[in-house]
Amino acid sequence: MDWEIVMGLEVHVELATKTKIFCSCSTEFGGAPNTHCCPVCTGMPGTLPILNKQVLEYAVRAGLALNCDITRYNKFDRKNYFYPDLPKAYQISQLYLPFAQNGHVDLKTKSGKDVTIRIHEIHMEEDAGKLVHSMFGDATYPDYNRCGVPLIEIVSEPDFRETEEVIAYLAKLKSTFEYLGISDCKMEQGSMRADVNLSVRPKGSKEFGTRTEMKNINSFKSIERAIAFESKRQIALLESGERVIQETRRWDENKGKTFAMRSKENAQDYRYFPEPDIPPVSISEEEIQHYIDICPEFADAKANRYISDFGLSEEDAGIIAGSKYFAQLFEKTVELCGDPSEVRYWFMTQILYFMNERNVQPEDIKLAPEKFAQFVNIVKAGRINKQVGKTVFENMFFGDENFDIEKFIKDNELEQVDDTELIEKTVQNIISANPKAVEQYKSGQTKITGFFIGQVMKQLKGKANPASVGKAVNNALENLKED
Repeated sequence: MDWEIVMGLEVHVELATKTKIFCSCSTEFGGAPNTHCCPVCTGMPGTLPILNKQVLEYAVRAGLALNCDITRYNKFDRKNYFYPDLPKAYQISQLYLPFAQNGHVDLKTKSGKDVTIRIHEIHMEEDAGKLVHSMFGDATYPDYNRCGVPLIEIVSEPDFRETEEVIAYLAKLKSTFEYLGISDCKMEQGSMRADVNLSVRPKGSKEFGTRTEMKNINSFKSIERAIAFESKRQIALLESGERVIQETRRWDENKGKTFAMRSKENAQDYRYFPEPDIPPVSISEEEIQHYIDICPEFADAKANRYISDFGLSEEDAGIIAGSKYFAQLFEKTVELCGDPSEVRYWFMTQILYFMNERNVQPEDIKLAPEKFAQFVNIVKAGRINKQVGKTVFENMFFGDENFDIEKFIKDNELEQVDDTELIEKTVQNIISANPKAVEQYKSGQTKITGFFIGQVMKQLKGKANPASVGKAVNNALENLKED
């Protein structure tokens, strides 16, 4: 039997405010345990929460960017449950009147398929703390620093059918929030994480299967692996005549498996009721229009502009525009050197390679556009060839802000050799030293030309002008044919 995967996502995004949602404690990541908390965010009796206005602003801007209807009159509710990292035994969230509803995200998957994912709602809420499990014994310690950090939760409809749709959706959310400047979306720090609700059903069926929820997965790779494992697990159960139990499951990255945590709660299990300590929030038409007016140019619009203005391919434009940090570096460098094609070349061949090799994130790139533009101009002027340029670029990319390109080229004698007499002399020496290769060329094996070019470049330590070397080798070999 052929099976179809059905998925819906609940994505939690921490907002980049300096203080928490209901108190003035710092939201900064890290810090000694239990040092970024106070009686309000730890829920001490007699304390009163006060809504951080910037949280509302960031939330509404996110809702507008995701094509949602903004609820003009919304309020908070208490979600009651006990867990060790939730000190007051309830979470302030939104159930009955979330601030944004009925949105959608249009995206293109890696394989080129256009997909629209509907958003059921987005609501504001406070984050819980975290539990630190001891490596040396059977003990767990609560850290309440994260309690009260502002979150928005984006709840999709069950519109996902393939893993690549999930990844494209998360990448689109990450890009959108980075451009808005409302979250750093650092998944490794937990500021963006996803709950994956997954079920399987016979292909062609309209009925949903029993779903499980995989909680707080915080990397694209882990999400891909978790979906693959859980879908196979459910299919194996159904094909053996067993049933899938609706439950919350934990993804174990090291073991590559999901494990049952608890039976899946329904809304009534949380005993929601209106939050009595926070008054309802009204959002005016003027505020909404202001947030619309200050919306930045997002990735899709940027990519289209890169295609029309700079002549980039759709794929390259999508990759560069997909990250706010890529786009800023690219645009400023192009502005300074005036050559988008050359900037694109080094972006796609070197920057992406180094980032993948060293696991560098776009926001962690230290390369200044002024230095990047200087490098491009040196290559364009023919002072170094592209092969040598890769060495220079690597040292520049990983060097500190004081890295001196001119000094590096001079100290390492990397200036391009374009001395015609020297190149021709080197070509003759290489030809004389390789009579067998010469005979191969004379017998019609013209691909051997590449061997001679490589030997000449090696002899000149990679610094020669490749075009000049190629011309000299071809002329010399043609002259041998005539002889």
